[in-house]
Amino acid sequence: MDPATTPHLREELLSTVAVLKDSLERAQLNLDAALDAVINMDEAGQVTDWNRQAERMFGYSRDQAMRCEVAELIVPPVHREAHRQGMRRYMRTAKPTIIGQRVEVLGMRSDGSEFPIELTIAALIQNGTHFFCAHVRDITDRKRVEEHLRIAAVAFESDEGMVITDCDGVILRVNQSFSAITGYSAAEALGQSMNLLRSGRQDDSFYKAMWTRIRQAGTWQGEMWNRRKNGEIYPEWLTVTAVRAGQGEVTHYVGIFADITKRKAAEAEIQQLAFYDPLTNLPNRRLLTDRLKQALAGCARSHGAGALLFIDLDHFKNLNDTLGHDQGDVLLRQVAVRLKACVRDGDTVARLGGDEFVVMLLDLSENLTEAAAKAESVGEKILLALRQPYQFSQLTHHSSASLGVAMFNEASQSVDDLLKRADLALYQAKDGGRNTLRFFDPDMQAAMSARAGLEADLRLGLQEKQFLLYYQPQVDVQGRLTGVEALVRWQHPRRGMVHPADFIPLAEDTRLILPLGQWVLEAACRQLKAWADQSHTAHLTLAVNVSAIQFHRADFVQDVLATLELTGAPAARLKLELTESLLVKDVEDIIAKMMALKAQGVGFSLDDFGTGYSSLSYLKRLPLDQLKIDQSFLHEALSNPKDAAIASVIVTLGQRLGMTVMAEGVESRAQYEFLEREGCHHFQGYYFGRPAPVEALERFFSSSIHSHE
Repeated sequence: MDPATTPHLREELLSTVAVLKDSLERAQLNLDAALDAVINMDEAGQVTDWNRQAERMFGYSRDQAMRCEVAELIVPPVHREAHRQGMRRYMRTAKPTIIGQRVEVLGMRSDGSEFPIELTIAALIQNGTHFFCAHVRDITDRKRVEEHLRIAAVAFESDEGMVITDCDGVILRVNQSFSAITGYSAAEALGQSMNLLRSGRQDDSFYKAMWTRIRQAGTWQGEMWNRRKNGEIYPEWLTVTAVRAGQGEVTHYVGIFADITKRKAAEAEIQQLAFYDPLTNLPNRRLLTDRLKQALAGCARSHGAGALLFIDLDHFKNLNDTLGHDQGDVLLRQVAVRLKACVRDGDTVARLGGDEFVVMLLDLSENLTEAAAKAESVGEKILLALRQPYQFSQLTHHSSASLGVAMFNEASQSVDDLLKRADLALYQAKDGGRNTLRFFDPDMQAAMSARAGLEADLRLGLQEKQFLLYYQPQVDVQGRLTGVEALVRWQHPRRGMVHPADFIPLAEDTRLILPLGQWVLEAACRQLKAWADQSHTAHLTLAVNVSAIQFHRADFVQDVLATLELTGAPAARLKLELTESLLVKDVEDIIAKMMALKAQGVGFSLDDFGTGYSSLSYLKRLPLDQLKIDQSFLHEALSNPKDAAIASVIVTLGQRLGMTVMAEGVESRAQYEFLEREGCHHFQGYYFGRPAPVEALERFFSSSIHSHE
C-alpha cells in the first residue's frame, strides 16, 4: 500500500464508520420510538435486540433480555414448547425475507401476568443463518372493545325494541325487535322522527314533562301508548337515555322499550278476579268497600249526601230449586243489566253474592231530605225494572225485589256500620211484605212517606183543579198599578192552603211542574184577556214564572203561542219570568226560544238577578225587558254598604242595557225611598200589597203611593 494513500483511506474508513454509527443510532431511535415491541432473535431464539416498547410491554430491561430465549421471556409456560416447534418448522420452510402471518396469541409479562398480543415475525437468511425480527402489539384494549361491541351487538338484538336517534330525535338505527314490535322495517324507520309512533293517547303536556325529566336527569322511564304501523295502539314500557359528549352536550338518545300488552292483559285479569264478580262482571264486595271508603271521604269535602241501596230478589231460592242454578245465573245476569240501566255512570252497582246486590249513589244533594227523595226515586225505578218479566229460553219468569236504603254524608260513621244499616233496612222491607222499599232512619222513612203522600195529593189536586192564582201588585214610582205577578196557590181540602215552597220543588222533582205550569199559564192568560177588554185595566202586564224544566222542553214556544191564541190574551202584555239558574246550560237554545217569543210580542224578566251564576256576556245577548233586584239585597241595603252598592249597580246596569229595573221584596218606605234615590222606578213587595185573589186589586185602580204611608 502506498504510504501516501494511507491517511486518505483512514479518513474514508473513519467517515464510513461514522455514517454506520449514525445509521445504527437512527435505527435504534426508530426502534425505540415504535409503538410496537420490536424483538430481534437469532436462530436459537435468543434475543439480539430489544427496544424500549418491549421493555415497557414485558417488564424486562434490554440488558436483562439480551441473549435470553424469547420463549422464556414472553411466552406463557403452557405454550412454550409449541412456540419452539413453530420456530423450528419455520426455519425449515421459510424463505429469505419472508414475512410471517399476523397471529394473535397470549403473551406473558415479567410478573407472570398474561395478556393478548398480536405477533408478526419476519425472517432473514444470510449465509445459511436465520435471523428473526418480531413485532409485538399489546391488543388488550382492542380485545376489550371487541368484547364490548360483541356484548352490545348481542344486547342490541335482544327481545326488547331498541332505537337510537340523533339529538333532534331523528332515527339512526333500530334493531329487529323494534321492527317486530312496531311493524316498521329499518328502512321505513331510518330518517323518520319518533313521532312516527305516537298514538295520540298522551297529550303535549305528557311529552313536555318527559323531555324535561330527560334534560334534567339524563333519563326517563315509564308506561306509554304507541301506535304500530297497522294502526293498532299498544302499551309499552319505555326507557330513554341521553348520550352526552365530553363537554356535556347531548349527541344521541337511546330508547329501549318492551311491548307490555300481555302484562296489561294479565294485570286486567288479576284485577277482574280480585275486584269483580265473575258471573255478572259487577264490582264485588271488596271493590264496593273501597269505593264506599272513598265516597265517605269525598262527602267530607263536598258536603254532598249519598245513598246505599241493598237489593235482594224475592223468592230467588224457588227459581233455583225449580229451574236449576243455570237459569238462576241467567236471571242474575239480567238483573245486573237492569240495575246498571237505572243509575248514572258515576254510581256503582255491585253484587255481594247470591241474589244480593248493592247500588251506591253519589252526590245526590247537600240537603239530606232532598238526597233521600232522589234515592227513593232511584229505588222505585229499580223495583219497577226488576218487576218486569224475565225471558228465558222456554218460559217467561216473573219476579220482584226488596230494597233497603241507608243515607250517608260527612257525619256518617264507618263503612261496616253503613253496610249494616242498609242491610237492616232491607230486612224491614222484607218484613213489610216484599216488593217494597224502606229507609234505615225511621224519621227519614216518615219524611219519605209524607212526601209520597204529598205527591199523591198533588196529582189528585191537578185532576180536581184544586189550584188557584194569587196576584201580587207591581207599581211605578207614583204608586200606580202597572202590572201583577201571578203566583200559584194550592187550596187543599184537608191540608188547607199549601205554601208554594212546600209543593213547587216536589212538582219539579216529579215533573208535575209541566201540567201545573201549563195550567198557570192558561189561567193567567185568561185573566190577561179579561183585563185587556176593559179600558182601565188594559195597560196591565201579567208576569208568569217559568221553570227550567218547562223552558227546556222542545215544544215550549209552540205551547206559549198556542195558549195565547186559545185565550185571546195580548202577547205584548204577557211577561215570562226566568231565573238565572235556567241559564246554566243550553244558552244558545234559550236565546233562540226567547227571540222566537219576543218576535210575537212576549216580554221577558230575569228574576232574582245577582243571586245566580249567569255570565254578563250572556246578559247582553238575551232579549230581556226587565231585571228584578232580588229581595236579599234589600234586607240589608240600609245598613250594609255592600248590599246597597249591589242594588245600585243592578239599577245602573239595567238602565244602561235598555231594560226596566224592578225591585222585589220592598217591605218599608225607607227601602222604597232608597231605591227611588238610586233611580229604580218599579216596585213589588209587601209594602205595596201581598199576593191575593184578583178581587183585592180593585183598590189599586185609584190609589197612589201615599196611601201606603
